[in-house]
Amino acid sequence: MESARPLSGARIDLEAGDYRASIASVGASLRVLQYRGRNLVVPFEVDEVRPGYRGATLAPWPNRVADGRYAFAGVTQQLPLTEPGRGNALHGLVSWLDFGVTARDADRVTLEAVIEAQDGYPHRLVIEVAYLLDEQGLHETVTAHNPGNAPAPYGTGPHPYLVAGGGRVDDWTFTLPAAEVLAVTPDRLLPVGLADVAVEDAGVFDFREPRVIADTFIDHAFTGLARDAAGTATVTVTAPEGTGVAMSFGADCPWVQIHTADTSDPATSRRGLAVEPMTCPPDAFNSGTDLVVIEPGGASSASWTITAL
Repeated sequence: MESARPLSGARIDLEAGDYRASIASVGASLRVLQYRGRNLVVPFEVDEVRPGYRGATLAPWPNRVADGRYAFAGVTQQLPLTEPGRGNALHGLVSWLDFGVTARDADRVTLEAVIEAQDGYPHRLVIEVAYLLDEQGLHETVTAHNPGNAPAPYGTGPHPYLVAGGGRVDDWTFTLPAAEVLAVTPDRLLPVGLADVAVEDAGVFDFREPRVIADTFIDHAFTGLARDAAGTATVTVTAPEGTGVAMSFGADCPWVQIHTADTSDPATSRRGLAVEPMTCPPDAFNSGTDLVVIEPGGASSASWTITAL
């Protein structure tokens, strides 16, 4: 019976070596990721409505579109305001779509959903999400295909809340190789302009050298990322006992959003650190900064990896 179906959708469990993951089909969401039984992300229950965007795949835009309004190809569009308290359209259109499984093995799964053309986003996109577990951790690749006859604006990113070990965000040491932070308005978290992390707010966002997060509040996008010879940027968070987790991503994601997950409920506040590699910054549908435009018949892919430390 359909009533017996878990609230988070179909449960897809993956295993490889010391890693175990569970994917929820609603939103192609990362529900559980563990290394030797230790949580690497804040999990949620299979028969639970996914809390917020925890582990969700974000497309065709990550983060916010101010007022839900933008213009593309000379036409003004109005998206639903899915962040009503701030008057924004938040995190795209696929986070509550039920993805179907198109391929599966013990260590991997590929899921697919279709964004149908609609008010505010008059484009059909096929979104493919591939998860793979191996000895390096969990790899996710999101690919958007445009089967239509007109270009489509696009961006993507994930929304995991990383867990370093015991304690909470305040206790953990954070490394973020970013030279620039996108300053935002305090009320709506909308972009104001890029700033040097060493200067903005007296350097509070400068984590190029590892340091404890303490009571720092972060809900900002960062860029100017230092990368290795392969073009990979890596963010790390470690607990006092020495455990930790890293998230790495290539040049297809020139931005990363960091959020300390502050909530009004002490039981849930600052339990994990949101690390969200992004192909574009907040409000890219308006600024055009790093906005991907997928041509008819074209595709766009982005990938990231979560690894235990």
